[in-house]
Amino acid sequence: MDTMRDRFAPVVERLLDEDPRVAVVLAEIGMDTFAAAQRKHPGRVINVGIREQLLIGAGAGLALTGLRPVVHTFASFLVERPFEQVKLDLGHQNAGAVLVSAAASFDWPAGGFTHMAPGDVALLDTLDGWTVHVPGHPDEAETLLRHAVAAGDDTVYVRLSLQSNAKALAVDGSRFLTVREGRAGVVVAVGPMLDAVLAATEGFDVTVLYATTVRPFDSAALRRATETAGTDVVLVEPFLAGTSTTAANDALADVPHRVLGLGVGRRELRRYGNIDEHVAAHGLDARSLRARIDGFLGAPVRM
Repeated sequence: MDTMRDRFAPVVERLLDEDPRVAVVLAEIGMDTFAAAQRKHPGRVINVGIREQLLIGAGAGLALTGLRPVVHTFASFLVERPFEQVKLDLGHQNAGAVLVSAAASFDWPAGGFTHMAPGDVALLDTLDGWTVHVPGHPDEAETLLRHAVAAGDDTVYVRLSLQSNAKALAVDGSRFLTVREGRAGVVVAVGPMLDAVLAATEGFDVTVLYATTVRPFDSAALRRATETAGTDVVLVEPFLAGTSTTAANDALADVPHRVLGLGVGRRELRRYGNIDEHVAAHGLDARSLRARIDGFLGAPVRM
């Protein structure tokens, strides 16, 4: 099966053909996949070189001229390194763009911590008005990329990952989906965490919600789920643990509730390893999740 990033260039190439507003801004990474598109649309496929601050600034400048820029590189170079430009060139100037990342939290362990960005979504949470998509399958990535580019002049972050669920669901770029219903708690699985969450909660009497668009947070879906499943909530996210706990707390502010945020830990893992080893070390494999969810919810097994 191809990866989310494998889908990225072909989808955006088609969008370049379909919409004269679309432009692509790169900082070397990914340039090979856009070589043909650059020959076809030389004024709308731009490589700024290894200059990540300029990457964001150029994207913002294109947006202010009326274009819809799609800006791409690894997450650590797209959100963390040029954060001042993300905050000022895009946010302060009210310039809309689509930021599409690769490498996610630990997709390339051999690259070391310089190429990891588990705190990317939490960092964007310090800014106002961002839409954040976290697809869990290449088909969903294609759908959400199209939603992002079509989102007027909004600022949108699309977080691509090598981690993937086995099957795609019919995501719409806004709502959480109800995958399983129960009465002993709610578990929200974000993007590529769904398969592990379903395996971890097999037999548990819990509701499982699937979130591929985490900002804006679908408070209405969470509240509906808690009406029958109770107000104990577990969030399982493929980025920094606790990133969405504030959003869940806000959604349930008027009722007594408990929220547990599971995700990537703050402790840096200094040995390269591989993706599966990082998943296990952060307690995001199905076996670890089952123990942690059961310990929090005490979820009864369905009869």
